Amino acid sequence: MTELKAWAPAKVNLFLHVGPVKRNGRHDLDSLVVFSDEHAADYLTASPAEALSLDVSGPFAPVSGPVEDNLVLTAAQALQAASGCTRGAALTLKKWLPVAAGIGGGSSDAAAALRLLTKLWEIDASYSEQVAPGLGGDVPVSLAAAPALMRGEGEQVVPARVPFRIPALLVNPRAACPTGPVFAAYDAAAGGGNFAEIDPLPGFLDKDHLTDWLGYQRNDLEAPAMARVPEIAEVLAFLRAQPGVRLARMSGSGATCFAIFDATSFAERASVVLKAERPDWWSVPTRLGAAP
Repeated sequence: MTELKAWAPAKVNLFLHVGPVKRNGRHDLDSLVVFSDEHAADYLTASPAEALSLDVSGPFAPVSGPVEDNLVLTAAQALQAASGCTRGAALTLKKWLPVAAGIGGGSSDAAAALRLLTKLWEIDASYSEQVAPGLGGDVPVSLAAAPALMRGEGEQVVPARVPFRIPALLVNPRAACPTGPVFAAYDAAAGGGNFAEIDPLPGFLDKDHLTDWLGYQRNDLEAPAMARVPEIAEVLAFLRAQPGVRLARMSGSGATCFAIFDATSFAERASVVLKAERPDWWSVPTRLGAAP
């Protein structure tokens, strides 16, 4: 088998409800997750080799940490151990998504690695499903790579019907927003007291129906993340002021925010305006739905 290739798209939490901290220090979640198209994605390749190796390049490679700690390599090693496979792979990662950004870049990279190596090593896909939860809360839903509800601590992935693509703009002020401190602030404020899963999820007729319904939901981590990274408030204020915008919200634990627009042309216009006003920020127009 020759080189295999895959996109590792941004994961976007359209809403994120978080329960109170549990004895194990983790939280129950209820979140509707969708994925970007190839315009907002990392890119992974895998080729046959005797040993495992990883090369990372791209604009966000310098801030993605040591290669030996990269989640792609961790996922590959876990898949080897679970399956008993002794084959290697030469992995290359083009890192185009910001890190510590609330869009699951590292988790999406790991999920893409699991999918590629399952094919490259010709092993059962159940091994990837087995190791995914231990790699991080966003890895199981990223492995599914389709609209879904994340529940439990992220290990419960329930398919959700979103049979259309959503015009959107992703914006990150290039301010790292690590997950741990945001959850710590949420816990310190005794967050999650009214947590309950949404069941059943409505059957969304179209993009407008979904967007209107999302307006009644929230991201419970938005306030503690904003207190830590004030630039998030600037991003949201910019997005909410743009023509054609329907909804603007933070994704995950931040600092990336998304805006849903009436049409792709509005998202592209907002991106042009933003690049002129804030060239130091990262932004990408995209269409949200299933992974490419």
